[in-house]
Amino acid sequence: MNYSDIPAAQTIVAYCQVYGIKNIVISPGSRNAPLTLGFTKNTFFNCYSIVDERCAAFFALGMSTQLQQPTAIVCTSGSAVLNYYPAVAEAFYSHVPLVVISADRPRYKIDIGDGQTIRQENILEKHIGYSANLKQDVCHATEAINRLAPDLRADTQEAVQQFNSEEIGKALTVAISQKLPVHINAPFEEPLYGTQKGMSIATPEVDFFPKKNEAYFSELLSLWNNTKRKMVLVGVNRPDAIEQKYINRLGEDESVVVLTETTSNLYHENFFPSIDSIIAPIEMQQNREELFERLRPELLLTFGGMIVSKKIKAFLRRHRPKYHYHIGREQHNDTFFSLTQRLEMAPQDFFEVFFKDARPSKSSFRNSWSRFKTQYHQKRPEYLKQAPFCDFTAFSAIVESIPEQYQVHFANSSAIRYSQLFDIHQSVKMYCNRGTSGIEGSTSTAVGAAVHNGPPTLLVTGDLGFFYDGNALWNDYIRSDFRIIVVNNSGGGIFRILPGAENTKEFATYFETRHSLTAQQLCDLYGFEYTESNGLDELSKALIAFYKESKKPKLLEVFTPAELNDKILLAYFDFLSSKQL
Repeated sequence: MNYSDIPAAQTIVAYCQVYGIKNIVISPGSRNAPLTLGFTKNTFFNCYSIVDERCAAFFALGMSTQLQQPTAIVCTSGSAVLNYYPAVAEAFYSHVPLVVISADRPRYKIDIGDGQTIRQENILEKHIGYSANLKQDVCHATEAINRLAPDLRADTQEAVQQFNSEEIGKALTVAISQKLPVHINAPFEEPLYGTQKGMSIATPEVDFFPKKNEAYFSELLSLWNNTKRKMVLVGVNRPDAIEQKYINRLGEDESVVVLTETTSNLYHENFFPSIDSIIAPIEMQQNREELFERLRPELLLTFGGMIVSKKIKAFLRRHRPKYHYHIGREQHNDTFFSLTQRLEMAPQDFFEVFFKDARPSKSSFRNSWSRFKTQYHQKRPEYLKQAPFCDFTAFSAIVESIPEQYQVHFANSSAIRYSQLFDIHQSVKMYCNRGTSGIEGSTSTAVGAAVHNGPPTLLVTGDLGFFYDGNALWNDYIRSDFRIIVVNNSGGGIFRILPGAENTKEFATYFETRHSLTAQQLCDLYGFEYTESNGLDELSKALIAFYKESKKPKLLEVFTPAELNDKILLAYFDFLSSKQL
Protein backbone atom coordinates (compact mmCIF):
# COMPACT_ATOMS: atom_id res chain seq x y z
CA MET A 1 0.00 0.00 0.00
CA ASN A 2 1.27 3.48 -0.86
CA TYR A 3 1.47 6.22 1.76
CA SER A 4 2.41 9.87 1.62
CA ASP A 5 6.13 10.37 2.12
CA ILE A 6 5.42 13.16 4.65
CA PRO A 7 5.57 11.69 8.19
CA ALA A 8 2.88 14.01 9.67
CA ALA A 9 0.40 12.92 7.00
CA GLN A 10 1.28 9.26 7.62
CA THR A 11 0.76 9.74 11.35
CA ILE A 12 -2.65 11.36 10.99
CA VAL A 13 -3.89 8.60 8.70
CA ALA A 14 -2.43 5.83 10.85
CA TYR A 15 -3.88 7.21 14.07
CA CYS A 16 -7.33 7.65 12.52
CA GLN A 17 -7.23 3.98 11.55
CA VAL A 18 -6.09 2.81 14.99
CA TYR A 19 -8.76 4.94 16.68
CA GLY A 20 -11.43 3.47 14.40
CA ILE A 21 -12.33 6.63 12.49
CA LYS A 22 -13.51 5.11 9.23
CA ASN A 23 -15.49 7.89 7.55
CA ILE A 24 -13.49 10.70 5.95
CA VAL A 25 -15.11 13.67 4.18
CA ILE A 26 -12.60 15.38 1.89
CA SER A 27 -12.90 18.75 0.18
CA PRO A 28 -10.60 19.17 -2.83
CA GLY A 29 -7.38 21.11 -2.65
CA SER A 30 -3.66 20.83 -3.18
CA ARG A 31 -2.17 21.49 0.25
CA ASN A 32 -4.19 18.56 1.70
CA ALA A 33 -2.95 16.19 -1.03
CA PRO A 34 -0.74 14.19 1.38
CA LEU A 35 -3.81 13.47 3.52
CA THR A 36 -6.07 12.77 0.56
CA LEU A 37 -3.57 10.27 -0.84
CA GLY A 38 -3.24 8.54 2.51
CA PHE A 39 -6.96 8.21 3.20
CA THR A 40 -8.17 7.33 -0.30
CA LYS A 41 -5.52 4.65 -0.93
CA ASN A 42 -6.31 2.84 2.33
CA THR A 43 -9.26 0.46 2.04
CA PHE A 44 -10.01 0.80 5.77
CA PHE A 45 -11.55 4.22 5.16
CA ASN A 46 -14.82 5.25 3.54
CA CYS A 47 -13.99 8.49 1.73
CA TYR A 48 -16.50 11.07 0.52
CA SER A 49 -15.80 14.07 -1.71
CA ILE A 50 -17.77 17.24 -0.93
CA VAL A 51 -16.63 20.42 -2.70
CA ASP A 52 -18.20 23.05 -0.43
CA GLU A 53 -16.46 22.90 2.95
CA ARG A 54 -19.46 24.26 4.85
CA CYS A 55 -21.65 21.52 3.37
CA ALA A 56 -18.91 18.93 3.91
CA ALA A 57 -18.73 19.69 7.62
CA PHE A 58 -22.50 19.45 8.10
CA PHE A 59 -22.55 16.28 5.99
CA ALA A 60 -19.98 14.81 8.40
CA LEU A 61 -22.00 16.09 11.37
CA GLY A 62 -25.02 14.16 10.14
CA MET A 63 -22.92 11.05 9.69
CA SER A 64 -21.43 11.33 13.19
CA THR A 65 -24.87 11.91 14.70
CA GLN A 66 -26.20 8.84 12.95
CA LEU A 67 -23.29 6.53 13.79
CA GLN A 68 -22.45 7.97 17.23
CA GLN A 69 -18.77 7.98 16.31
CA PRO A 70 -16.34 10.58 14.95
CA THR A 71 -16.16 11.52 11.30
CA ALA A 72 -13.09 13.30 9.95
CA ILE A 73 -13.22 16.29 7.61
CA VAL A 74 -10.17 17.20 5.58
CA CYS A 75 -9.52 20.50 3.82
CA THR A 76 -6.78 22.52 2.17
CA SER A 77 -5.12 25.64 3.56
CA GLY A 78 -6.49 29.19 3.72
CA SER A 79 -10.13 30.14 4.14
CA ALA A 80 -11.29 26.54 3.62
CA VAL A 81 -11.14 25.72 7.33
CA LEU A 82 -13.21 28.81 8.20
CA ASN A 83 -16.12 27.34 6.26
CA TYR A 84 -16.16 24.46 8.74
CA TYR A 85 -16.91 26.78 11.65
CA PRO A 86 -20.76 26.73 11.64
CA ALA A 87 -20.79 22.93 11.79
CA VAL A 88 -17.99 22.88 14.38
CA ALA A 89 -20.00 25.21 16.64
CA GLU A 90 -23.07 23.02 16.17
CA ALA A 91 -21.05 19.91 17.01
CA PHE A 92 -19.59 21.61 20.09
CA TYR A 93 -22.97 22.49 21.58
CA SER A 94 -24.62 19.25 20.46
CA HIS A 95 -21.71 17.08 21.64
CA VAL A 96 -21.08 15.42 18.31
CA PRO A 97 -17.52 14.19 17.67
CA LEU A 98 -15.96 15.72 14.56
CA VAL A 99 -12.28 15.55 13.68
CA VAL A 100 -11.26 18.65 11.72
CA ILE A 101 -8.02 18.09 9.84
CA SER A 102 -6.74 21.18 8.06
CA ALA A 103 -3.66 21.28 5.89
CA ASP A 104 -1.62 24.42 6.44
CA ARG A 105 1.28 26.28 4.85
CA PRO A 106 4.59 26.28 6.68
CA ARG A 107 4.70 28.86 9.47
CA TYR A 108 7.43 30.84 7.71
CA LYS A 109 5.09 31.46 4.75
CA ILE A 110 2.25 32.95 6.80
CA ASP A 111 1.69 36.73 6.86
CA ILE A 112 4.28 37.40 4.15
CA GLY A 113 1.84 37.68 1.24
CA ASP A 114 1.88 34.02 0.19
CA GLY A 115 -1.33 32.72 -1.41
CA GLN A 116 -3.97 30.78 0.52
CA THR A 117 -2.44 31.47 3.90
CA ILE A 118 -4.22 32.61 7.02
CA ARG A 119 -3.49 32.14 10.73
CA GLN A 120 -4.88 28.62 11.08
CA GLU A 121 -3.39 27.65 14.43
CA ASN A 122 -6.09 27.58 17.15
CA ILE A 123 -8.53 29.10 14.66
CA LEU A 124 -11.47 27.13 16.12
CA GLU A 125 -10.38 27.29 19.76
CA LYS A 126 -13.56 28.86 21.18
CA HIS A 127 -15.72 25.93 20.03
CA ILE A 128 -13.39 22.97 20.08
CA GLY A 129 -12.50 20.24 22.56
CA TYR A 130 -8.83 20.21 21.66
CA SER A 131 -6.53 21.99 19.17
CA ALA A 132 -3.51 20.05 17.99
CA ASN A 133 -1.09 22.33 16.13
CA LEU A 134 1.43 19.98 14.58
CA LYS A 135 5.04 20.80 13.87
CA GLN A 136 6.47 20.71 10.37
CA ASP A 137 8.55 17.64 9.56
CA VAL A 138 12.22 18.52 9.19
CA CYS A 139 13.11 15.42 7.18
CA HIS A 140 10.89 16.50 4.29
CA ALA A 141 11.57 19.37 1.87
CA THR A 142 14.97 19.87 3.47
CA GLU A 143 16.17 22.22 0.75
CA ALA A 144 13.32 24.66 1.38
CA ILE A 145 13.88 24.48 5.13
CA ASN A 146 17.61 25.14 4.77
CA ARG A 147 16.94 28.19 2.56
CA LEU A 148 13.87 29.70 4.22
CA ALA A 149 13.75 28.53 7.85
CA PRO A 150 16.98 26.94 9.07
CA ASP A 151 15.87 27.56 12.67
CA LEU A 152 13.49 24.60 12.30
CA ARG A 153 16.58 22.42 12.52
CA ALA A 154 16.62 23.08 16.27
CA ASP A 155 14.19 20.16 16.53
CA THR A 156 15.21 16.70 15.41
CA GLN A 157 12.75 14.69 13.31
CA GLU A 158 12.44 12.28 16.24
CA ALA A 159 11.34 15.14 18.51
CA VAL A 160 8.90 16.43 15.89
CA GLN A 161 7.46 12.95 15.42
CA GLN A 162 7.00 12.41 19.15
CA PHE A 163 5.29 15.79 19.56
CA ASN A 164 2.96 15.24 16.61
CA SER A 165 2.04 11.71 17.68
CA GLU A 166 1.17 12.87 21.19
CA GLU A 167 -0.92 15.80 19.93
CA ILE A 168 -2.86 13.70 17.44
CA GLY A 169 -3.53 11.08 20.11
CA LYS A 170 -4.79 13.69 22.57
CA ALA A 171 -7.13 15.18 19.99
CA LEU A 172 -8.65 11.86 18.93
CA THR A 173 -9.06 10.77 22.55
CA VAL A 174 -11.03 13.93 23.35
CA ALA A 175 -13.22 13.48 20.25
CA ILE A 176 -14.16 9.93 21.22
CA SER A 177 -14.30 10.11 25.01
CA GLN A 178 -15.88 13.56 25.36
CA LYS A 179 -17.92 13.62 22.14
CA LEU A 180 -16.54 16.97 21.07
CA PRO A 181 -15.11 18.36 17.85
CA VAL A 182 -11.33 18.59 17.72
CA HIS A 183 -8.92 20.31 15.34
CA ILE A 184 -5.65 18.96 13.95
CA ASN A 185 -3.71 21.57 11.96
CA ALA A 186 -0.86 20.14 9.88
CA PRO A 187 1.69 22.31 8.04
CA PHE A 188 3.03 20.78 4.83
CA GLU A 189 5.83 22.03 2.60
CA GLU A 190 6.02 21.13 -1.07
CA PRO A 191 6.44 18.66 -2.72
CA LEU A 192 3.04 17.34 -1.66
CA TYR A 193 2.33 14.37 -3.92
CA GLY A 194 5.19 12.03 -3.11
CA THR A 195 4.37 8.49 -1.95
CA GLN A 196 6.26 5.51 -0.60
CA LYS A 197 5.61 1.84 0.06
CA GLY A 198 4.78 1.26 3.71
CA MET A 199 4.94 3.64 6.66
CA SER A 200 8.00 5.06 8.36
CA ILE A 201 6.21 5.73 11.66
CA ALA A 202 5.09 3.47 14.52
CA THR A 203 1.36 3.10 15.24
CA PRO A 204 0.07 3.56 18.81
CA GLU A 205 -1.66 1.30 21.27
CA VAL A 206 -4.98 2.77 22.31
CA ASP A 207 -6.66 2.68 25.73
CA PHE A 208 -8.83 5.73 26.06
CA PHE A 209 -12.40 4.61 26.56
CA PRO A 210 -14.11 6.30 29.53
CA LYS A 211 -15.00 4.24 32.54
CA LYS A 212 -18.61 4.10 33.63
CA ASN A 213 -19.22 6.75 36.26
CA GLU A 214 -21.41 5.36 39.05
CA ALA A 215 -22.42 8.75 40.38
CA TYR A 216 -23.52 9.05 43.99
CA PHE A 217 -27.15 10.16 44.02
CA SER A 218 -28.71 8.93 47.26
CA GLU A 219 -29.86 12.50 48.02
CA LEU A 220 -31.78 12.64 44.76
CA LEU A 221 -33.28 9.21 45.40
CA SER A 222 -34.57 10.35 48.78
CA LEU A 223 -36.03 13.53 47.25
CA TRP A 224 -37.64 11.54 44.47
CA ASN A 225 -39.34 9.09 46.80
CA ASN A 226 -40.65 11.84 49.08
CA THR A 227 -41.69 14.51 46.57
CA LYS A 228 -45.21 14.72 45.13
CA ARG A 229 -44.51 17.26 42.38
CA LYS A 230 -41.80 16.00 40.03
CA MET A 231 -41.10 17.09 36.48
CA VAL A 232 -38.85 15.38 33.91
CA LEU A 233 -37.97 17.61 30.96
CA VAL A 234 -36.19 15.98 28.01
CA GLY A 235 -34.36 17.88 25.29
CA VAL A 236 -32.58 16.47 22.24
CA ASN A 237 -32.28 12.74 22.88
CA ARG A 238 -30.95 10.05 20.56
CA PRO A 239 -33.55 7.50 19.40
CA ASP A 240 -33.50 4.22 21.35
CA ALA A 241 -31.05 5.64 23.89
CA ILE A 242 -33.21 4.57 26.84
CA GLU A 243 -34.97 1.24 27.28
CA GLN A 244 -38.75 1.41 27.10
CA LYS A 245 -39.17 -0.23 30.51
CA TYR A 246 -37.61 2.82 32.17
CA ILE A 247 -39.70 5.16 30.03
CA ASN A 248 -42.77 3.26 31.20
CA ARG A 249 -41.75 3.64 34.84
CA LEU A 250 -41.74 7.42 34.39
CA GLY A 251 -45.06 7.38 32.55
CA GLU A 252 -46.82 5.27 35.18
CA ASP A 253 -45.91 7.46 38.17
CA GLU A 254 -48.74 9.95 38.82
CA SER A 255 -46.40 12.24 40.74
CA VAL A 256 -44.25 12.73 37.61
CA VAL A 257 -44.95 15.03 34.67
CA VAL A 258 -42.72 14.18 31.70
CA LEU A 259 -42.46 16.99 29.15
CA THR A 260 -41.02 15.96 25.79
CA GLU A 261 -40.23 17.66 22.52
CA THR A 262 -40.11 16.46 18.93
CA THR A 263 -36.38 15.85 19.33
CA SER A 264 -36.74 13.89 22.58
CA ASN A 265 -37.63 10.60 20.83
CA LEU A 266 -39.50 9.41 23.94
CA TYR A 267 -43.11 8.29 23.87
CA HIS A 268 -45.72 7.28 26.44
CA GLU A 269 -49.44 7.99 26.55
CA ASN A 270 -49.02 9.85 29.85
CA PHE A 271 -46.20 12.10 28.62
CA PHE A 272 -46.75 15.73 27.67
CA PRO A 273 -45.57 16.65 24.17
CA SER A 274 -46.55 19.91 22.43
CA ILE A 275 -45.45 21.96 25.44
CA ASP A 276 -46.42 25.29 23.89
CA SER A 277 -49.98 24.09 23.32
CA ILE A 278 -50.25 23.61 27.07
CA ILE A 279 -48.50 26.74 28.31
CA ALA A 280 -49.56 29.37 25.75
CA PRO A 281 -53.28 29.20 26.65
CA ILE A 282 -52.45 29.51 30.35
CA GLU A 283 -50.42 32.65 29.65
CA MET A 284 -53.59 34.29 28.32
CA GLN A 285 -55.64 33.69 31.48
CA GLN A 286 -56.24 36.38 34.08
CA ASN A 287 -55.41 33.92 36.86
CA ARG A 288 -52.28 32.65 35.09
CA GLU A 289 -49.97 33.16 38.07
CA GLU A 290 -52.21 31.04 40.24
CA LEU A 291 -52.41 28.35 37.55
CA PHE A 292 -48.66 28.32 36.95
CA GLU A 293 -47.94 28.07 40.65
CA ARG A 294 -50.21 25.04 40.77
CA LEU A 295 -48.14 23.48 37.96
CA ARG A 296 -44.72 24.37 39.37
CA PRO A 297 -42.58 21.29 40.13
CA GLU A 298 -40.70 20.97 43.37
CA LEU A 299 -38.12 18.65 41.78
CA LEU A 300 -36.93 19.00 38.17
CA LEU A 301 -34.96 16.23 36.45
CA THR A 302 -33.51 17.00 33.02
CA PHE A 303 -31.48 15.11 30.45
CA GLY A 304 -30.78 15.42 26.75
CA GLY A 305 -29.63 18.44 24.75
CA MET A 306 -31.08 21.84 23.97
CA ILE A 307 -34.74 22.70 24.62
CA VAL A 308 -36.73 24.25 21.75
CA SER A 309 -39.69 25.66 23.68
CA LYS A 310 -39.19 29.23 24.86
CA LYS A 311 -42.37 28.96 26.88
CA ILE A 312 -41.15 26.15 29.14
CA LYS A 313 -37.91 28.08 29.68
CA ALA A 314 -39.85 31.17 30.70
CA PHE A 315 -42.16 29.15 32.97
CA LEU A 316 -39.34 27.38 34.84
CA ARG A 317 -37.27 30.55 35.17
CA ARG A 318 -40.21 32.39 36.70
CA HIS A 319 -41.55 29.46 38.73
CA ARG A 320 -38.30 27.78 39.65
CA PRO A 321 -38.16 24.28 41.10
CA LYS A 322 -36.60 23.90 44.52
CA TYR A 323 -34.26 21.21 43.19
CA HIS A 324 -32.89 20.66 39.69
CA TYR A 325 -30.74 17.65 38.77
CA HIS A 326 -29.29 17.18 35.29
CA ILE A 327 -28.15 13.78 34.00
CA GLY A 328 -25.55 13.39 31.28
CA ARG A 329 -21.85 13.13 30.54
CA GLU A 330 -21.96 16.18 28.31
CA GLN A 331 -22.16 19.85 29.18
CA HIS A 332 -24.66 20.64 31.94
CA ASN A 333 -26.45 23.89 31.22
CA ASP A 334 -28.10 25.82 34.04
CA THR A 335 -30.87 26.78 31.63
CA PHE A 336 -33.42 27.55 34.34
CA PHE A 337 -31.05 29.18 36.87
CA SER A 338 -31.83 26.51 39.45
CA LEU A 339 -29.32 23.71 38.89
CA THR A 340 -28.64 21.78 42.11
CA GLN A 341 -26.38 18.96 40.98
CA ARG A 342 -24.89 17.35 37.87
CA LEU A 343 -24.93 13.57 37.54
CA GLU A 344 -22.24 12.77 35.00
CA MET A 345 -23.48 9.52 33.53
CA ALA A 346 -25.56 8.42 30.58
CA PRO A 347 -29.33 8.54 31.25
CA GLN A 348 -29.66 4.82 30.47
CA ASP A 349 -26.95 4.00 33.05
CA PHE A 350 -28.64 6.31 35.56
CA PHE A 351 -32.08 4.74 35.24
CA GLU A 352 -30.66 1.21 35.43
CA VAL A 353 -29.44 1.96 38.95
CA PHE A 354 -31.98 4.57 40.02
CA PHE A 355 -35.11 2.51 39.42
CA LYS A 356 -33.87 -0.29 41.64
CA ASP A 357 -34.85 1.87 44.63
CA ALA A 358 -37.12 4.59 43.20
CA ARG A 359 -40.77 4.29 44.17
CA PRO A 360 -43.90 5.77 42.57
CA SER A 361 -45.91 8.20 44.70
CA LYS A 362 -49.60 8.93 45.09
CA SER A 363 -50.14 12.43 43.80
CA SER A 364 -52.51 14.66 41.82
CA PHE A 365 -49.64 16.49 40.09
CA ARG A 366 -49.90 14.71 36.74
CA ASN A 367 -53.67 15.18 36.74
CA SER A 368 -53.18 18.92 37.25
CA TRP A 369 -51.27 19.03 33.97
CA SER A 370 -53.49 16.50 32.18
CA ARG A 371 -56.52 18.78 32.01
CA PHE A 372 -54.56 21.24 29.85
CA LYS A 373 -53.26 18.46 27.63
CA THR A 374 -56.79 17.12 27.19
CA GLN A 375 -58.02 20.56 26.23
CA TYR A 376 -55.63 21.05 23.32
CA HIS A 377 -56.17 17.46 22.16
CA GLN A 378 -59.89 18.15 21.95
CA LYS A 379 -59.69 21.61 20.41
CA ARG A 380 -56.83 21.21 17.91
CA PRO A 381 -58.86 19.09 15.40
CA GLU A 382 -61.70 21.58 15.65
CA TYR A 383 -59.38 24.47 14.84
CA LEU A 384 -57.75 22.63 11.94
CA LYS A 385 -61.15 22.12 10.31
CA GLN A 386 -61.89 25.84 10.23
CA ALA A 387 -58.38 27.17 9.49
CA PRO A 388 -57.52 28.17 5.90
CA PHE A 389 -54.50 26.69 4.16
CA CYS A 390 -51.31 28.01 5.78
CA ASP A 391 -48.13 26.84 7.48
CA PHE A 392 -50.13 25.47 10.42
CA THR A 393 -52.43 23.25 8.35
CA ALA A 394 -49.59 22.27 6.01
CA PHE A 395 -47.39 21.08 8.85
CA SER A 396 -50.30 19.18 10.34
CA ALA A 397 -50.76 17.29 7.07
CA ILE A 398 -47.01 16.75 6.64
CA VAL A 399 -46.48 15.35 10.14
CA GLU A 400 -49.49 13.07 9.83
CA SER A 401 -48.19 11.73 6.50
CA ILE A 402 -44.74 10.62 7.67
CA PRO A 403 -44.43 6.83 7.20
CA GLU A 404 -43.51 4.65 10.15
CA GLN A 405 -39.82 3.89 10.74
CA TYR A 406 -38.66 6.95 8.78
CA GLN A 407 -35.75 9.07 9.93
CA VAL A 408 -36.83 12.71 9.90
CA HIS A 409 -34.69 15.84 10.09
CA PHE A 410 -36.45 19.12 10.83
CA ALA A 411 -34.68 22.33 9.89
CA ASN A 412 -34.47 25.13 12.41
CA SER A 413 -36.70 28.14 12.86
CA SER A 414 -40.33 27.63 11.77
CA ALA A 415 -40.02 23.96 10.78
CA ILE A 416 -38.93 22.58 14.15
CA ARG A 417 -41.29 24.88 16.04
CA TYR A 418 -44.34 23.84 14.01
CA SER A 419 -43.37 20.18 14.44
CA GLN A 420 -43.75 20.63 18.21
CA LEU A 421 -47.48 21.24 17.83
CA PHE A 422 -48.45 17.87 16.34
CA ASP A 423 -48.27 14.19 17.26
CA ILE A 424 -45.59 12.07 15.60
CA HIS A 425 -45.63 8.27 15.43
CA GLN A 426 -43.26 6.77 17.98
CA SER A 427 -41.43 4.65 15.37
CA VAL A 428 -40.19 7.80 13.63
CA LYS A 429 -36.68 8.89 14.57
CA MET A 430 -36.40 12.66 14.94
CA TYR A 431 -33.38 14.93 14.50
CA CYS A 432 -32.63 18.65 14.40
CA ASN A 433 -29.44 20.72 14.73
CA ARG A 434 -30.30 22.39 18.04
CA GLY A 435 -26.77 23.05 19.27
CA THR A 436 -26.67 26.54 17.82
CA SER A 437 -30.18 26.45 16.29
CA GLY A 438 -28.93 28.02 13.05
CA ILE A 439 -30.70 27.61 9.72
CA GLU A 440 -27.50 26.72 7.88
CA GLY A 441 -26.54 23.12 7.22
CA SER A 442 -29.83 21.31 7.87
CA THR A 443 -29.97 19.85 4.37
CA SER A 444 -26.30 18.79 4.41
CA THR A 445 -26.76 17.19 7.84
CA ALA A 446 -29.76 15.18 6.67
CA VAL A 447 -27.93 14.04 3.53
CA GLY A 448 -24.94 12.87 5.60
CA ALA A 449 -27.13 11.11 8.15
CA ALA A 450 -28.98 9.25 5.40
CA VAL A 451 -25.83 7.60 4.05
CA HIS A 452 -25.62 5.01 6.85
CA ASN A 453 -29.31 4.84 7.80
CA GLY A 454 -31.35 1.80 6.82
CA PRO A 455 -34.86 3.26 6.42
CA PRO A 456 -35.49 6.32 4.21
CA THR A 457 -34.76 9.85 5.40
CA LEU A 458 -37.03 12.89 5.16
CA LEU A 459 -35.95 16.51 5.57
CA VAL A 460 -38.65 19.07 6.40
CA THR A 461 -37.33 22.59 5.94
CA GLY A 462 -38.32 26.17 5.33
CA ASP A 463 -37.44 28.03 2.15
CA LEU A 464 -34.66 30.24 3.56
CA GLY A 465 -32.85 27.35 5.22
CA PHE A 466 -33.12 25.27 2.07
CA PHE A 467 -31.83 27.91 -0.32
CA TYR A 468 -29.11 28.92 2.13
CA ASP A 469 -27.77 25.35 2.01
CA GLY A 470 -28.37 24.77 -1.69
CA ASN A 471 -24.91 23.25 -2.26
CA ALA A 472 -25.92 20.37 0.03
CA LEU A 473 -27.33 18.63 -3.05
CA TRP A 474 -24.00 18.92 -4.90
CA ASN A 475 -22.62 15.42 -4.24
CA ASP A 476 -22.98 11.82 -5.36
CA TYR A 477 -24.22 10.32 -2.08
CA ILE A 478 -27.93 11.18 -2.09
CA ARG A 479 -30.03 8.03 -2.05
CA SER A 480 -33.06 7.58 -4.30
CA ASP A 481 -35.30 7.23 -1.22
CA PHE A 482 -34.17 10.60 0.18
CA ARG A 483 -37.08 13.03 0.48
CA ILE A 484 -37.26 16.81 1.05
CA ILE A 485 -40.34 18.90 1.85
CA VAL A 486 -39.78 22.64 1.50
CA VAL A 487 -42.48 24.82 3.08
CA ASN A 488 -42.05 28.00 1.04
CA ASN A 489 -43.70 31.05 2.58
CA SER A 490 -41.52 33.41 0.53
CA GLY A 491 -39.24 34.46 3.38
CA GLY A 492 -38.49 34.20 7.07
CA GLY A 493 -42.07 33.83 8.19
CA ILE A 494 -41.13 33.29 11.83
CA PHE A 495 -40.19 36.99 12.10
CA ARG A 496 -43.86 37.89 11.69
CA ILE A 497 -44.59 35.99 14.90
CA LEU A 498 -41.87 37.69 16.91
CA PRO A 499 -42.35 41.06 18.62
CA GLY A 500 -41.60 44.03 16.36
CA ALA A 501 -43.11 42.66 13.14
CA GLU A 502 -44.34 45.44 10.85
CA ASN A 503 -45.87 45.56 7.39
CA THR A 504 -43.18 47.82 5.99
CA LYS A 505 -40.74 47.59 3.11
CA GLU A 506 -37.83 47.64 5.55
CA PHE A 507 -39.26 44.73 7.56
CA ALA A 508 -39.94 42.66 4.43
CA THR A 509 -36.44 43.31 3.07
CA TYR A 510 -34.20 43.15 6.13
CA PHE A 511 -36.04 40.86 8.54
CA GLU A 512 -38.47 38.66 6.65
CA THR A 513 -36.25 38.66 3.50
CA ARG A 514 -39.07 38.29 1.00
CA HIS A 515 -38.23 36.51 -2.27
CA SER A 516 -39.87 34.76 -5.22
CA LEU A 517 -37.52 31.78 -5.56
CA THR A 518 -38.67 28.20 -6.04
CA ALA A 519 -36.76 24.94 -5.66
CA GLN A 520 -37.56 23.67 -9.15
CA GLN A 521 -34.35 24.82 -10.82
CA LEU A 522 -32.19 23.30 -8.09
CA CYS A 523 -34.09 20.03 -8.56
CA ASP A 524 -33.46 20.16 -12.31
CA LEU A 525 -29.77 20.86 -11.67
CA TYR A 526 -29.25 18.04 -9.17
CA GLY A 527 -31.61 15.39 -10.53
CA PHE A 528 -34.49 15.47 -8.03
CA GLU A 529 -38.09 14.72 -8.91
CA TYR A 530 -40.00 17.94 -8.24
CA THR A 531 -43.63 18.45 -7.21
CA GLU A 532 -45.35 21.57 -5.92
CA SER A 533 -48.48 22.13 -3.88
CA ASN A 534 -50.61 25.25 -3.31
CA GLY A 535 -53.49 24.00 -1.18
CA LEU A 536 -54.47 21.37 1.36
CA ASP A 537 -56.23 18.99 -1.06
CA GLU A 538 -53.36 19.29 -3.50
CA LEU A 539 -50.86 18.68 -0.68
CA SER A 540 -52.71 15.60 0.58
CA LYS A 541 -52.67 14.05 -2.90
CA ALA A 542 -49.03 14.96 -3.46
CA LEU A 543 -47.98 13.36 -0.17
CA ILE A 544 -49.46 10.01 -1.19
CA ALA A 545 -47.22 9.82 -4.25
CA PHE A 546 -44.29 11.51 -2.55
CA TYR A 547 -43.24 8.54 -0.40
CA LYS A 548 -43.52 5.90 -3.12
CA GLU A 549 -40.35 4.24 -4.41
CA SER A 550 -38.51 6.07 -7.16
CA LYS A 551 -35.27 5.99 -9.11
CA LYS A 552 -34.42 9.54 -8.07
CA PRO A 553 -34.76 11.46 -4.79
CA LYS A 554 -37.83 13.68 -4.51
CA LEU A 555 -38.60 17.21 -3.38
CA LEU A 556 -42.07 18.52 -2.61
CA GLU A 557 -42.42 22.31 -2.40
CA VAL A 558 -45.44 23.58 -0.45
CA PHE A 559 -46.35 27.22 -1.04
CA THR A 560 -48.14 28.96 1.83
CA PRO A 561 -49.41 32.54 2.25
CA ALA A 562 -46.81 34.72 3.96
CA GLU A 563 -49.27 37.32 5.25
CA LEU A 564 -51.61 34.76 6.80
CA ASN A 565 -49.35 32.26 8.56
CA ASP A 566 -48.58 34.23 11.72
CA LYS A 567 -52.21 35.23 12.22
CA ILE A 568 -53.42 31.62 12.02
CA LEU A 569 -50.79 30.38 14.47
CA LEU A 570 -51.42 33.09 17.05
CA ALA A 571 -55.17 32.58 16.66
CA TYR A 572 -54.64 28.88 17.41
CA PHE A 573 -53.37 29.66 20.89
CA ASP A 574 -56.22 32.12 21.38
CA PHE A 575 -58.64 29.37 20.37
CA LEU A 576 -57.13 26.93 22.89
CA SER A 577 -57.51 29.51 25.66
CA SER A 578 -61.12 30.37 24.82
CA LYS A 579 -62.36 27.80 27.33
CA GLN A 580 -61.99 28.90 30.94
CA LEU A 581 -59.09 26.99 32.49
